[in-house]
Amino acid sequence: MTTVDDLARQARGLSIADRVRLAEDLLSTVHDVDPDVEAAWDAEIRRRIAEVDNGTARLVPAAEVFAEVRRLIE
Repeated sequence: MTTVDDLARQARGLSIADRVRLAEDLLSTVHDVDPDVEAAWDAEIRRRIAEVDNGTARLVPAAEVFAEVRRLIE
């Protein structure tokens, strides 16, 4: 019988793309996906991409975001 630790060890040997695909597949079996929620997220993602594409989004460099997070948690 294969244990979870054995499976995890084997999974770590996969490519990054395959690990992501496996993780997504496993997560999809843990909870039901609400089609309305998925549709809302898809719309939000499209809206945000459009803001970036048309220049109306305020983009913040990751270094600034991480510095602010560090400041808040210290």
